[in-house]
Amino acid sequence: MSALTLHGGRPYGGGAPVDVVIRDGFIAAIAPAGTQAAEGEVVDLDGRFVGPGLWDAHVHFTQWVITSRRVDVSGTNSPEEAVDAVRRAIAAGAPRTDGVVVGYGYRDGLWSTPTSLRALDEAFPDDPVVLVSGDLHAGWMNTRGAERFGLRPDASGVVSESDWIGSLQRFQKAASIPLEAYTDVADAAARRGIVGIVDYENVPNFREWPERVAAGVRALRVDASVWPDRLEEAIAAGLRTGAPLDPDGLVTMGRLKVVVDGSLNTRTAWCWDPYPGADPHAEHGCGVQSVPVDELRRLLIRAKEGGILPAVHAIGDRANTEVIEVFEELGMPGIIEHAQLVRDEDFRRFAPAGLTASVQPEHAMDDRDIADLHWAGRTARAFAFGSLHRSGAALRLGSDAPVAPLEPWHAIAAAAARSRGDREAWHPEQRLPLDVALAASSRGRLAVGEAADVVVLDRDPYASDRDALRGMPVAATLLGGRFTHRAL
Repeated sequence: MSALTLHGGRPYGGGAPVDVVIRDGFIAAIAPAGTQAAEGEVVDLDGRFVGPGLWDAHVHFTQWVITSRRVDVSGTNSPEEAVDAVRRAIAAGAPRTDGVVVGYGYRDGLWSTPTSLRALDEAFPDDPVVLVSGDLHAGWMNTRGAERFGLRPDASGVVSESDWIGSLQRFQKAASIPLEAYTDVADAAARRGIVGIVDYENVPNFREWPERVAAGVRALRVDASVWPDRLEEAIAAGLRTGAPLDPDGLVTMGRLKVVVDGSLNTRTAWCWDPYPGADPHAEHGCGVQSVPVDELRRLLIRAKEGGILPAVHAIGDRANTEVIEVFEELGMPGIIEHAQLVRDEDFRRFAPAGLTASVQPEHAMDDRDIADLHWAGRTARAFAFGSLHRSGAALRLGSDAPVAPLEPWHAIAAAAARSRGDREAWHPEQRLPLDVALAASSRGRLAVGEAADVVVLDRDPYASDRDALRGMPVAATLLGGRFTHRAL
């Protein structure tokens, strides 16, 4: 029987120091400091603050791992700046994936000059170049890059949504990512207090994650999702949501991920109103319906038959309306991923339908100007975490890494403050109370009988301002009672 005692830690928000006794991976006792017999190794927390470990409820883990191997074009404000960034990277010996120069992070929603195939062809006539958008929903490429991806972009050089996402996932297999890269990123997450992630990568997660854990990537718990093209394989294998997939129970079977629309940055989120300058009667004037409603209904029914619960990506308000209606019709609880734009009358439908809103608060900080432009007049209900909370909807917070960094304290601070840097709060009425943001960033409690997934902080979150929250120093992280990060 393994045991450990955390001595003299203080609960968030104040209170007398306590001792936390951990036995066989679970919290066995919590008592005022010095009043409980210590067990095993005694670790003095010296008055630091102790709470439940953090979860990131939406991650594309391999995309996050591979980001460091891609040319960074995230700070560019025009096609010309993006071209210059790639040109400099090539001159400096930029890494290539199967011979292709891959960049990541361009966001053209505010660019005054549009992307073009010609711009990349003229700049890089001999190099295949593919730039991944910051939201992962589009790729901007030259002709040689398109040939390598097997795609046919139009004059914009951009391919988006279903055609692009499938090609991106197939192409990344050529990246030959070493196991150490996964270990490094998982360890970095643990250093920020993370004990678990929900991985929505479009790969066979239910096979890949148990293999990684067996090979030594052991700093995180993982919910391993499945996409529609592998649903039948998962059902045939007898996999059920919540079932353990490895001997130690670090990996569990997650949910069916269905993407029904696009994104704000790519102007493909499915909305009731057209995007500025778009023909409302054009095929994609109001965004893209990636999965028809009838197909969504079929997928959810089939998943339910197989014991796999759903998580449905819906960003635009039309997408959210349609998804909520399907869930209501089927009498089936689930998760709506993103819920970035919601009609006023739809907020109150989440709780009665048993729907959880899985949101990414840092996106509101990244996309506030794009939303003000492309969702003009509607931003009072955009990234409306406060409205969701007040309506009774359950909330989960995440990053959508690499769309935002795998950094839980950024999400917590953005949710509670709705601002960063020198900017005023954006729609401050949509702020979340800090206790709600913290609860939505964890799955457990600091309580007897709970798994010993614990974070130790050098500062009290409740006594921290916005910037102190964003930079929260984490002294230790424990996963099932073992240290995954220790700086005590």
